[in-house]
Amino acid sequence: MKKYISNSENETKQIGRKIAETLKKGDVVVLTGELGSGKTKFTEGVLQYFGLEDEISSPTFTIVNEYSNNNGTIYHFDVYRLEDEDEFYAIGGEEYFEKGICLIEWGELIENALPNRFIRIQFKRSFENNDKREIIIEEVEK
Repeated sequence: MKKYISNSENETKQIGRKIAETLKKGDVVVLTGELGSGKTKFTEGVLQYFGLEDEISSPTFTIVNEYSNNNGTIYHFDVYRLEDEDEFYAIGGEEYFEKGICLIEWGELIENALPNRFIRIQFKRSFENNDKREIIIEEVEK
């Protein structure tokens, strides 16, 4: 388990870039934390590392956004609006796992649909300082 402290959106993106150095095709990364805790900013950092700096947005209404270039493909999911794992299976969500790197916001909501090994990144906001975040990274094996 690793812990990082971020004091700004820019630092959260920097942490995303640092973690992206270790990611490879087939990795599934579950991003957990309350609304506004830094999940999308972290994802921006990951995309920047891979040269995918185009305008990014949280895929809240589309469920998944796909970003591709010669460096590979990143699938950015937001499963907050799904009823359950069955809806994830219905959209073929598990088929993405081997195609590229999957970043899944609110992935804890579909934990039973996740592969046996994944990376969980938890974002916790500070009560004293709204810009400060604790980012906890752990590998999970079910």
